[in-house]
Amino acid sequence: MPPLLRRRSPVSCSRLLLLRCSFSSSTVSLDVNISQPTYVVWGANTGVGKTLVSAGLGFSAISHSPSSFLYLKPLQTGFPVDSDSRFVVSKLTSLFRSSSPLFPLLASNHTLRVSVPASRALPGFNEESESSCCYEETRVGGGDAEEVCSRLVCKTLYAWKEAISPHLAVEREGMAIRDSDLREMLVRCLGFGGAKDSRKEMSYWRVIETAGGVASPGPSGTLQCDLYRPFRFPAILVGDGRLGGISTTISAYECLKLRGYDVAAIVLVDQGLANEVALLSYLRSRVHVFVLPPIPHDPLDDLKNWFVESRKVFDSLKETMAIAHSKRIERLQDMPRKAGDIFWWPFTQHQLVPLETVTVIDSRCGENFAVHKVCDKQDMIIPQFDACASWWTQGPDATFQIELARDMGYSAARYGHVMFPENVYEPALRCAELLLEGVGKGWASRTYYSDNGSTAVEIALKMAFRKFSFDQGIALDSDNGILGGRCYDFKVLALSGSYHGDTLGAMEAQAPSSYTSFRQQPWYSGRGLFLDPPMIFISDGVWNLSFPDAFLSYQLKDQKTRFCLRDELFCQTRDYSALAKCYSAYISRQLLQFYETSPSTYIAALIIEPVVQGAGGMQMIDPLFQRTLVSECRSRGIPVIFDEVFAGFWRLGRESAAELLGCSPDVACFGKLMTGGIIPLAVTLTTEAVFEAFKGGSKLMALLHGHSYSAHAMGCMAASKAIQWFKDPCTNINIDPEGRKMKELWDMQLVLQLSSLNGVRRVIAMGTLCAIELRADGSDVGYASLYASSLVQQLRDDGIYMRPLEDCNRRADVASGVRFSAEDIAQKDLSLLLTFFSTKVFSHFSGNLSSVAPEKRACFPYVYCFDFFPQDTGLSSLAGPFLHQIRHMSFKV
Repeated sequence: MPPLLRRRSPVSCSRLLLLRCSFSSSTVSLDVNISQPTYVVWGANTGVGKTLVSAGLGFSAISHSPSSFLYLKPLQTGFPVDSDSRFVVSKLTSLFRSSSPLFPLLASNHTLRVSVPASRALPGFNEESESSCCYEETRVGGGDAEEVCSRLVCKTLYAWKEAISPHLAVEREGMAIRDSDLREMLVRCLGFGGAKDSRKEMSYWRVIETAGGVASPGPSGTLQCDLYRPFRFPAILVGDGRLGGISTTISAYECLKLRGYDVAAIVLVDQGLANEVALLSYLRSRVHVFVLPPIPHDPLDDLKNWFVESRKVFDSLKETMAIAHSKRIERLQDMPRKAGDIFWWPFTQHQLVPLETVTVIDSRCGENFAVHKVCDKQDMIIPQFDACASWWTQGPDATFQIELARDMGYSAARYGHVMFPENVYEPALRCAELLLEGVGKGWASRTYYSDNGSTAVEIALKMAFRKFSFDQGIALDSDNGILGGRCYDFKVLALSGSYHGDTLGAMEAQAPSSYTSFRQQPWYSGRGLFLDPPMIFISDGVWNLSFPDAFLSYQLKDQKTRFCLRDELFCQTRDYSALAKCYSAYISRQLLQFYETSPSTYIAALIIEPVVQGAGGMQMIDPLFQRTLVSECRSRGIPVIFDEVFAGFWRLGRESAAELLGCSPDVACFGKLMTGGIIPLAVTLTTEAVFEAFKGGSKLMALLHGHSYSAHAMGCMAASKAIQWFKDPCTNINIDPEGRKMKELWDMQLVLQLSSLNGVRRVIAMGTLCAIELRADGSDVGYASLYASSLVQQLRDDGIYMRPLEDCNRRADVASGVRFSAEDIAQKDLSLLLTFFSTKVFSHFSGNLSSVAPEKRACFPYVYCFDFFPQDTGLSSLAGPFLHQIRHMSFKV
């Protein structure tokens, strides 16, 4: 036993019980009440005095006035000879008794689960008992049983006999524990110790003491600094005052900061080396450092005098913790008001956002926000599933987030930011290599870095226009586009419903919409020919092909418009069908008509979102139509741009949507998921032929576009990590062993059943995407509709964060079947839909994501279900099971 952790025999108790216990397997909410100060005591190493610090804090808390102190030890080894919770009870009751208190103390110690070998070492062990727990209780001081008293509640959650790391104890003694089960048990136990006590004047303190050092493994092997990340409780770090302790303390501090913990204070025992001086110099007063007096070397010393001598240090430490807690709560409570006063949120009408609906995000872990809410006058931290993947950027699980943070820290420390033109550095070079070996494989040879998807699109347009000019022999020595008295006006060929970004140039390349109206973009003129494309969707249990009105003049009655399998739609044998000829004729006719009416205008680029249009409404375009469109443009020398900012990097089941489509572009744009969702970065990939069009003897021939942070090292490092992580079956369980495509995540039979509901207009399911459109009519349709607002807020209240997506009910023939009014849907099919989801769809993934523990679930558990759910439909009774299951998905209303 390390010298700083000596134990004395337990105090005499009025009751000592050995109980056979059982534990419910029901799911526990991870909502945590933070109204009371709650801290985790970490150690820079084992044997540095964590339990002494916990005991000192406990004595400071309960001895001044009637108070409650909850001490939790989630993991204990060396039990029952060594028990930190028993030590705290023993030491505090002894100190309390000798301090002549004016009020009594009720103290208890409870060990909840004990391994079989540890159970056999307990007095009164029963061989027939598979699992035992221990409970002991004592009262210090007399008086009326109803008299106000201090309360000390100590609990050990899991205990093993051998004094080794918990993960080794599990291997040798059994009693394996999943990380999720341990966290649930911890939340249960945090409810003890006064949160529901009626004596509001009493102060409450809660301390969780970890086992070993900051990075010591838990029972499953997960490092404890990762194990407790979902809670992000503020930390007290017990440093090491011994030789070498400066290094271990700084390493432990940096390990916690890397994972997003707030370290309120560092405490260390004086070993005569003045380690605190070096720590204060390194920390630059960012963190309070407290020094405790030296520990007596006499093993028979009961440490009573040491605790008395340390009293002022512990009082000061407790005061520092109390101040930090008060500031945190005050800040969290004030954030909605401050945000409303100084933020200008995008895509948000501030007049429609009451302060009470503002989501205060305290942290993030994996797919969940940790959200602050005030419930019944209690400050709560509540997990909230990020159902819109923070606008389609998130792919990583909790483990990958730490990998990204570590690599970005390395990049920031090594490079900071260095300018890109005419320079090369490893993160930018490695990222470019991976991009060209991955999404650009077989066609791209150049990588152009930018900052976001919209900028990547504008760069792509400049590239395509130059390539078109080069190929068409249009002279490039004019500054105004007028050569030899002839004006050259370049426009794009694009699809209605597409969306390529919010910057002015990108908006010119998309059809009129809510985003391009005069009030939003007075300069908008729509510099393109915008075709209405044929749409694909699931309805009535089959894949359907729907034609826009522009195809009414074509003979399509005999064309196949219903498909049993999605793969049929992507089969390239369709390229030789009569429908392909119709598509070709339609495109040729549209181009001819355009040129006839605009003789001085050139279609100088085709830009499309391959397969699925994202922000424009999650619309799936017939792959045959897009392939034909690409073919027609190539035959006319029109450069082809694929905007894969949304669809790229496995969103649709392949690393690039171009793989699904079966053809390659001249230029392609990528962003969002490319960096794993941690930092903005975008790229425009292009062929060597496009690059050649910019060569010349003058700098004026070069592509004059960029920004100060082009190819920033942190973004390139994150992208390199993400690209490799996503495609590796060892790190992403949803990728097939060959690494070429994603496993099917959806049980298609259930998706087909869902599409048959009368209230469902259409469904799309592929890759990580599952989009569901419900019927809505009249004023309840469109981007400005508030029809879904009450449900959106209800879902946020119940743990799912989502934002509305523009309604896309533009055609009456999107789905067949009887149309219902909103009231009919509310009373009939919506209830059936939610019940169906909660009981079937979300618990029957083909990829079995719902059966995988959250900490082991890999990338892409994201789904985008969107559009209108009717307002005020009495969903309360259905919300519980529906919301619990939907946590495994990303849902977009």
